Amino acid sequence: MDVANDRAALRHKLIADRLALPGRLELAEELQRVLRVWLVRRRELTIGAYWPIKGEFDPLPALYRWAEANPVRRIGLPVVDKEHGTLRFHVWYPGCPMEEDAYGIPKPKDTEVFEPQLLVVPCVGYGPCGLRLGYGGGFMDRTLASLQPRPATAGVGYAHGFLPLLKAEPHDMPLDAMLTEEGVVWDKEG
Repeated sequence: MDVANDRAALRHKLIADRLALPGRLELAEELQRVLRVWLVRRRELTIGAYWPIKGEFDPLPALYRWAEANPVRRIGLPVVDKEHGTLRFHVWYPGCPMEEDAYGIPKPKDTEVFEPQLLVVPCVGYGPCGLRLGYGGGFMDRTLASLQPRPATAGVGYAHGFLPLLKAEPHDMPLDAMLTEEGVVWDKEG
């Protein structure tokens, strides 16, 4: 089996395992706490995040609390730029108008585009040294490669997704930090 098929099978297994995690709601509450505490020392004013799908951790409650503490802070959700295969981030707030994108994922409708200083990135799995396993579309890696200056990145996911033998592929963009319900797994700044 080739590496692409191995990764596809691995993604499928990790997503199924994530959906079947016992106590997933309690794990999500712990990860909310970890993210809120981690954000306290951050200096960024704009954060790009994601709308959770397939049992992903939902970072939006913690990010909304972060934004409430300072009126100049903004949260954005991704909108696919089909021409470049990258993501643009549009302002999101609870109750903002939403519509589904081509993949059936809700996105902000007609809100301002901005460049995030920090990206909170979902992880299907993660390995050592900032390695992230996503869904395989390459959107996040292409986006990170195109943004100047490059935003800081924090992966979020459940500890079950740790893959100690995961190897980087040439296009992989390493994360700066990784957070799970067990705490901060690594943080290149701390």
